[in-house]
Amino acid sequence: MALTALDPRSALVVIDLQNGIVAMPTAAPVAPIVQRAAALAEAFRRHRLPVVLVNVAGIAPGRTEQSRRLGELPPGWTDLVPELNRQPTDHVVTKHSWGAFTATDLDGYLKAQGVTQLVIAGVSTSIGVETTARQAYELGFNVTLAIDAMTDTNSDAHANSVGRIFPRLGETGSIAQIIALLDGTPSAAAS
Repeated sequence: MALTALDPRSALVVIDLQNGIVAMPTAAPVAPIVQRAAALAEAFRRHRLPVVLVNVAGIAPGRTEQSRRLGELPPGWTDLVPELNRQPTDHVVTKHSWGAFTATDLDGYLKAQGVTQLVIAGVSTSIGVETTARQAYELGFNVTLAIDAMTDTNSDAHANSVGRIFPRLGETGSIAQIIALLDGTPSAAAS
C-alpha cells in the first residue's frame, strides 16, 4: 500500500546505522542511505517527534546454517554514524538480535510517548528492518517503511522485503513523501 498518512504521534526508528555495519558491503551504496536517514531524523526532531536510534552489539544464541558470529567487536564498531547527529532527546536502543523490540525497552518507551506509528529505515532491509517492522506490526503499531533510506547486503533479499513483505506489514514511501506528510504538504506526498 502506498503511503497515505502519518499519525500525529509517529516515531522514527533507524536500524543499525553504526560504524561496523555501514563498513560492510551492501547492495546499494550506504552513504546516500545514511544521508536520507539523517534527513528523516532532522525532520522528526523539527516536529518534536521521537527519534529512536538502534545499534546492534551481538547476535541471538542458537545454531544456524549460516553462522554469523561477531566475536569480540573492535572499538567503535557499535558507535552510531556521526551523520545521524545524535541528540540528547533521541532514544538509543542496543539490541542483541535481529529485531529492535526483543529484550529491549523499545515497546515501553514508545507506548509511554503515546506513539501509534513507526517510520522505519536502516540496514539490513531483510534482517533488522524487516524483523523490527514485523514486531511493530504484531504489537499494533502502524508501520511505514522509508524504502529509499534502507539497503541490504543482498539485492534479492532487499527486493523481496520491499516488494513482497513490506506491503503486508504497512505502507511504503520515500523520505520526500514522509517529510512532506510531516510538514503538512500532502499534495507533495502524493507525487
